[in-house]
Amino acid sequence: MNFLGIDLGTSSVKIVIMNEQGQVTASVSKDYDVIYKKVGWAEQRPEDWWNATKDGIREVIKNSNTDGDSIKGIGFSGQMHGLVLLDKYGNVLRPAILWCDQRTQEECDYLNYEIGQKNISLYTGNKALTGFTAPKLLWVKKHEKEIFNKIAHILLPKDYIRYKLTGQFATDASDASGMLMLDVKERKWSKEMLDILGIKEEVLPKVYESWEPTGNITKEVAEYTGLTEDTIVVAGAGDNAAGAVGTGVVKSGNLLITLGTSGVVFASSDNYEVDDENRLHSFCHSNGKWHQMGVMLSAASCLKWWIENINKKLESDSFDNLLNEAEKSPVGSNGVIFLPYLMGERTPYSDPDAKGVFFGLNMTNTRGDMTRAVLEGVCFGLRDSLEILKSLNVPIEAVRVSGGGAKSPLWRQILADIFGVKVQLISSKEGPAYGAAILAAVGCGLYSTVDEACEKLIKVTDSIDPILENVEKYNKYYDIYKKLYPSLKESFKEISKVQ
Repeated sequence: MNFLGIDLGTSSVKIVIMNEQGQVTASVSKDYDVIYKKVGWAEQRPEDWWNATKDGIREVIKNSNTDGDSIKGIGFSGQMHGLVLLDKYGNVLRPAILWCDQRTQEECDYLNYEIGQKNISLYTGNKALTGFTAPKLLWVKKHEKEIFNKIAHILLPKDYIRYKLTGQFATDASDASGMLMLDVKERKWSKEMLDILGIKEEVLPKVYESWEPTGNITKEVAEYTGLTEDTIVVAGAGDNAAGAVGTGVVKSGNLLITLGTSGVVFASSDNYEVDDENRLHSFCHSNGKWHQMGVMLSAASCLKWWIENINKKLESDSFDNLLNEAEKSPVGSNGVIFLPYLMGERTPYSDPDAKGVFFGLNMTNTRGDMTRAVLEGVCFGLRDSLEILKSLNVPIEAVRVSGGGAKSPLWRQILADIFGVKVQLISSKEGPAYGAAILAAVGCGLYSTVDEACEKLIKVTDSIDPILENVEKYNKYYDIYKKLYPSLKESFKEISKVQ
């Protein structure tokens, strides 16, 4: 018996095959492009996701010599918040507006200030943010009325793939939490929010728990991919909730830090809780419980930008060379501090105008200092969410780290030192895709609960302790870091108007 985990990310889809013992026996990734029409805009073609996914499924089955009959279930992990609009024939009406798109500040202001943040939080457990789906829908309603009038189905990115696989319109509670349309406490669509948005519930998919079956593979898809029509497709989860399953963060005390395109601080909770100021997101977890989460919009993408956009013309500068230079730079990067707001910011500032900054440069600084400052700046940004969790008395015993940035030993040590908490590595390296496969295994009855599956499959393989001397130095640098955004906030707004 095998299971597929599909992680529909921002830059690529990753597909893994997991066996009954929890071992990943094969994987494949397929890339696709992000469309940046204007500054702050980010879109993708859902058709590109589907083409990459169906080809990836066929390839991973063929190249691994896995019998398609042995794959009993498919689970999803998906980039959250994206707005996918279909007409009554199931055709895509426009490119999907992504999680990192920042065009909806006016719509967020309307929801937070005219409808009222307290009301929005009462209905959904969260305040309106530019990344969420509901403000995107209001933007389409205002600027693309003809398209809005044709909407028959509103889906999240992974749920479009589900539709193409099964013909069913469904979602899960964890991913739906990020739409600002779900009553997170009751795990159902909020009538009040749907009235505000001017839509009926029938245009939204049915909400399932992450491990629940939502349909089976169609005959057409089975013939193309090598799967069978008996293959079960479970609801799946948003990428962060799936990543938490893939790293075993399903109980209180452990945090998941994701160093992916975006950065995430994820804390599981047995109970529904909302920060009074809505500084953190309060979402459903994929194990039937809840979680609190802080998100920074640019994390590993900051390093990618630094390496590819700024240093790409220097042929001798490989990824490893730049990180080696950074390792030679001392704690604090010789006084250089980087603000990682290359796509604006969400937690804790919710500011689409925020910009990236190198602060403290002088004539003695090297490129290694600047590279290390990028690594440290991302960790400082993540620490903003950690401090909020501490203020809410959330227990923090250890951090588990995932995402592309987690592959760097230097970055992991910096994270441990800035957080002042041990960082754990776990047996699985596949993150959200692995979590998606685990959800499929639960849905197919191999495990009775998500928590049971994680208990049996996820093992800690290494632990990195913070270095006390570094912790003390980073605390001083963090105090400076915290003062920079408030000092520059108005300047960020001014430069956004000039652009």
